[in-house]
Amino acid sequence: MSDAGRPVDFIPFAPEYRASGVLLHVSSLPSPYGIGDLGPAAFVTVDRLQAAGQSWWQALPLGPTGYGNSPYQCLSSFAGNGLLISPDWLIDEGLLRAGDCDEGRSFPKNAVDYNAVISFKYKLIERAWSSFSAMRRSSLSLRFDYDQFCLEQAHWLDDYALFRALKARHRGVYYLDWPAEFVRREPAALARARRDLAELIEQVRFAQFLLFRQGKRLREYARAAGVHLIGDLPFFVSPDSSDVWANPELFLLDEHHRPRFVAGVPPDYFSAQGQLWGNPVYDWEALRRTGYRWCIDRLRALLAHVDVVRLDHFRGFAAAWHVPAGAKTAQSGQWVPGPGAGFFSTVQKELGTLPFIAEDLGVITPDVSALRDQFRLPGTRVLQFAFDGHSDNPYLPGNYVPNTVVYTGTHDNNTTRGWFETLPEDQRYNLWNYLKRPAGKSEEAAWELIRLAWFSVAGLAIAPLQDLLNLGAEARMNLPGSTEGNWRWRCTDEMLSVPLFDRLRGLTTTSDRSPGITPAALTTPRIESASLDAAP
Repeated sequence: MSDAGRPVDFIPFAPEYRASGVLLHVSSLPSPYGIGDLGPAAFVTVDRLQAAGQSWWQALPLGPTGYGNSPYQCLSSFAGNGLLISPDWLIDEGLLRAGDCDEGRSFPKNAVDYNAVISFKYKLIERAWSSFSAMRRSSLSLRFDYDQFCLEQAHWLDDYALFRALKARHRGVYYLDWPAEFVRREPAALARARRDLAELIEQVRFAQFLLFRQGKRLREYARAAGVHLIGDLPFFVSPDSSDVWANPELFLLDEHHRPRFVAGVPPDYFSAQGQLWGNPVYDWEALRRTGYRWCIDRLRALLAHVDVVRLDHFRGFAAAWHVPAGAKTAQSGQWVPGPGAGFFSTVQKELGTLPFIAEDLGVITPDVSALRDQFRLPGTRVLQFAFDGHSDNPYLPGNYVPNTVVYTGTHDNNTTRGWFETLPEDQRYNLWNYLKRPAGKSEEAAWELIRLAWFSVAGLAIAPLQDLLNLGAEARMNLPGSTEGNWRWRCTDEMLSVPLFDRLRGLTTTSDRSPGITPAALTTPRIESASLDAAP
């Protein structure tokens, strides 16, 4: 795939296509610096996946996190998360010294302490910028690459850099609480801010340059290994984002730039009052008049880093639940049509392909399924939803079609072991009965579901790393509806033993999902071949 999006010839999945992969966010990787990053551990992960016969690595959204450190509430749809910059690669390039990173070595290894990591990484970026600014003749190539990056990405980078600089000046508050001249984007005020905050603006640009450079390097390494990357695109954008601030005309806002409606879901079996998410909703007519330009640019931005995009909340393309701003619950909302088939036809014409996976979970109406099937997008199935005792449950493997991605669980689910330990007795019985085996113990549940996924007819089977490691609820990534303690889980080097990947390799081979495995690669990482000389 080129940066503009090369056709992905395995989407949709043909009946004979069989592959598998792992769900693992970059922040969860081992590293000495308090949070996973795009450095050596990411490259070793590619090696391990390749050696175990895995063709896919899926991550969560990679944008800069805002409220609650959630990757689904990003400060931009186009920018990357600076916390994922690898200090090791910056040391190798002479932008940092090893001693600059000593503070990070004292951080927890099994969880992200966001307050500590954010402060630490921002200081490293400042030091790297100072080093870059002080470089002369020896850095001409790097400086040329930086200038070229800023020119090519100006359509979003200029607004994002100014947004982050203004946010820093106003101590991180919601942009609607800035002085009105900045909320309204008065040209004179913005020009003055660009002058006053020029150094900080350049630093924000530079962090994005480093991140994109490292991301491109990892993607090329993964592609050479035959490991495809799946990215994740949230349907809505954060209310406090450069997306809304720079493009207010694309959202249903009032004269003060505040949302007239916010996103959510209606009351259902799980919530009598529904859920209020608070995201601004799109003005689809305004977007249609532009040929969906902003949406297509958003897709291109992610496809510069990944091979396939998971479309979160796919049902929103058919219809989304709009709740009047200020409502206390989601009960007063209503379904409002989304862009539908016209959107995907336009995207297909622009990109030449639709390299998407539809996240069609929850209560899905016929119009959503019809939209998915019209464009032959793979749907999503989660085994943890399968065992309610109804034979027509769409999450039971017997009801799958090949053009499907099956997961044991997702980032919003408990780990499979944790799920099983809280499962009602009748659903435990349904699980073991479906497997046609005697009742087992909780430590057996995760790998039983992995086997079930791998032997299903779904074209692609994916398991979170926590399930492969057979971890309990302590390793859960996110608890929907809660705002504390999420997105923190990390694995350690000690967890990623060769026997684990031997077991995965064996299952992948016997379930006919392996593209061809070189067992020696399990103990011979290719990381030494990824020299910085080959970096973009």
